[in-house]
Amino acid sequence: MITTSDIFTISSQKQFEKIALKVFRFQHENNKVYRDFCDFLKVNPQQVKSLQQIPFLPIQFFKSHEVVSNNDFAQVTFTSSGTTGMITSRHLVTDVTLYEESYRKGFSQFYGNIEDYVVLALLPSYLEREGSSLIYMVDDLIKLSNQPESGFYLHNYGELTQKLIELDNSGQNVILIGVTYALLDLIEKHQFNLQNTIIMETGGMKGKRKEMIREELHEQLCKGFGVSSIHSEYGMTELLAQAYSLGEGVFECPSWMNILIRDPEDALTYVKDGKTGGINVIDLANINSCSFIATQDLGKKNPNNSFEVLGRFDNSDIRGCNLMVL
Repeated sequence: MITTSDIFTISSQKQFEKIALKVFRFQHENNKVYRDFCDFLKVNPQQVKSLQQIPFLPIQFFKSHEVVSNNDFAQVTFTSSGTTGMITSRHLVTDVTLYEESYRKGFSQFYGNIEDYVVLALLPSYLEREGSSLIYMVDDLIKLSNQPESGFYLHNYGELTQKLIELDNSGQNVILIGVTYALLDLIEKHQFNLQNTIIMETGGMKGKRKEMIREELHEQLCKGFGVSSIHSEYGMTELLAQAYSLGEGVFECPSWMNILIRDPEDALTYVKDGKTGGINVIDLANINSCSFIATQDLGKKNPNNSFEVLGRFDNSDIRGCNLMVL
């Protein structure tokens, strides 16, 4: 039996691998979609002894199947963003407290106590639809901050500009979480010189602007907000965990999340650190769904287990919570 305590108290790579293998066997037994996928690959779960031997479910399965590892009703269904007519991903979450514990502990691991911050959110394209896991998370963080100034902004850039300047000048720690195109819209209307504010972009132009490489984007945002670095969040509809970058586009995972980089030409083999390939995510918080997901993102892993997101596979659709296409 795997408990939430097992997942959220991991303190070493050896412990991570031990629990990941337990989760793999649990999901192979209880998740029909995942078991059928493993059977198609002729994988015997008893012969799987390392992370590299675990099959990773292609993320597209969330568009065509209900990927669940129990028979419980979904407490919430998260959906990906997409253009009209596009088939979107559906993540059936049967225990939303796992998601809440994951993002709360993840935020704390990288940023400390949420009550130390005013949380401002500029996420218009997410607010304008239902089923966004990002909105669910940010709304909860806003409430947990216990700061009356925290809140969402839709298209009211003037009010947000005034609030940012007032809070920053007062010495208050602020986190502005924004979708990429809206952050660019904001700095086109006003140039800032912020001293106490973290700018965190969640990626995505949503068809509003031309995609940009990260270096160009972050250079513009740094200049426009007057900050030395841009933070980023790497998460997606199909996951319950998020990785964070505190600058330079280098992401680190919470202790219950890990990244493997697969060979772009052979999905069942892995490339060495520093080499570009497809990003495979292990998210142990996703125990009631699938913890082993092959994304459509391209990236590379560094020797210290941090990683970078370099773009997307050419044949994949551009979708929410992903970074820029090269």
